[in-house]
Amino acid sequence: MVALLAAVVAVFEVYGPALHGPWFFDDTQLPYMLQQFADAPLKTWMAGVRPILMASFWLNFRQVGNEDTYPYHMVNVLLHLLNGVLIYLAIRKILQWSGSGGKVSREVLAFFGAGLFLLHPVQAESVSYVASRSETLSVFFGLASFVVFLYRRRNEIAFPAAMAVLGLLALGLLSKEHAAAMIGVFLLTDYFWNPGFSVSGIRGNWRLYILAVIIGVPAGWFVWRTLSSAATAGFGMKDLTWYQYMFSQWRALGDYFRLFVLPTGQNLDYDFPISHSILEHGALFALAVLVAAIGAAWYFRRRFALISYGFFVALILFGPTSSVIPIRDLLVERRMYLPFVGLVLMALGLLSLWKAPPTTLAAALAGVLLVEGALAYQRNLLWNDPVAMWSDSVAKSPLKARPRFQLAYAEYLAGRCPESVAEFERTSHLQRPAYDLLVDWALAYDCAGDFNKAVEKMNQAAAIEPSAHVFSQIGMEFAKAGKYPEALDELEQAARYDPNFEMIYAYRGGVFEKLGNAGRAAEEYHHALQIDPRNQMALDGLRRLGR
Repeated sequence: MVALLAAVVAVFEVYGPALHGPWFFDDTQLPYMLQQFADAPLKTWMAGVRPILMASFWLNFRQVGNEDTYPYHMVNVLLHLLNGVLIYLAIRKILQWSGSGGKVSREVLAFFGAGLFLLHPVQAESVSYVASRSETLSVFFGLASFVVFLYRRRNEIAFPAAMAVLGLLALGLLSKEHAAAMIGVFLLTDYFWNPGFSVSGIRGNWRLYILAVIIGVPAGWFVWRTLSSAATAGFGMKDLTWYQYMFSQWRALGDYFRLFVLPTGQNLDYDFPISHSILEHGALFALAVLVAAIGAAWYFRRRFALISYGFFVALILFGPTSSVIPIRDLLVERRMYLPFVGLVLMALGLLSLWKAPPTTLAAALAGVLLVEGALAYQRNLLWNDPVAMWSDSVAKSPLKARPRFQLAYAEYLAGRCPESVAEFERTSHLQRPAYDLLVDWALAYDCAGDFNKAVEKMNQAAAIEPSAHVFSQIGMEFAKAGKYPEALDELEQAARYDPNFEMIYAYRGGVFEKLGNAGRAAEEYHHALQIDPRNQMALDGLRRLGR
């Protein structure tokens, strides 16, 4: 109980800076931030992929809306804590089976393994990034499934226990698809420990594996269908083939293992080049190292069973994101969250070779956790400050456009308008300005008080992708400059593109209010509210008019 309380205090201390952190990156693209989901029932939120994840967001949204990030972050941290408990239980059982150390040393190692999972700085992205709840939630169900599997009453699992294992795993799969890799861990565990380096344990647990096949066929079809239509992952990506991704991931695996041992140079947006061929960027060398490591782990599996087991667990759990299924981002720290249990087991296997007294071992490992916790705390300070986070990423990926774009937008939101304009300018030299960049660049110019440049960038955006949004923004710029006829012309053009875009009428109401036409202004505001009853600009306008 003391250890559990200490873990709770340590985790909240380490993740405290991020608990009130703002929305980041993809957070703003999830249903709780989208107008069309505001009044939608639960079944609508759960209609797409990852329904269990979306149900958790629905519960948050129904309780607190989207104004305060604290409850969303709190759920992530609580899930992380629960995952730490499950990690402890899993490690404790595996250490017992492996016979590593004495009883006291095994307890020390189990607590250290759970503490390392909870406090390692590389975990910050999975916990402090609200959108990464897909990691914490799916891993919670995956680990719960694993713990039920490990603590079954008999070596040969009964049907009720098998159904419980697969039921929990299904919830993980419906939170994020990578949870399916846990089936491979079950097979590996049966081979290594039931009774030991034999397939008899796998045969004995045929009930579990037969049910897994029955469930896995439709689940596999579902995942395949998702990958076939996804824009940022799957085999339909034109500029990233499966083999190029595989070559690149041989290298990425090395970086993941290095980050576990030495978590320096962490980056929210790595500039990790694609290996278009097996000879590019050292892919062949990375493959040689990987094959040698696999060969050594297999050859020494009996002598160093825990290290070998942990290594293969990590490879299996890295498999969904580091094999042949292309994903837009090649190296992402949150992808370490699921395989972390394997990495921890490898570390514990090495530590079990150290024949130190339990007190000496505990003191040394406590020192490691203090260092890891301090590094994680520093990392979480960045999760509370988008400008600092993206500045850090730009410094580490200076030739990548996306982090610089995000820095420019973060500076705009922070009211640092001249700095934002300058960053958008730098971004435009790294990639050809697209619609989104031009619109946000125009807003930065508007914030900096440069009307002409704001309109220029908006017109460039309209030339690429004419839309109600961009023409209404141009209309807003003319209105702010006092050019009301031009503003009304632009807003009329916006209405021709999409008459259901409510901001057209909110802006037009503002124009008529400035012109002293209260009746027409009220009419426009009411029109905006018919489309979106929560439109704050229209509500404020009617309040001013006393309507």
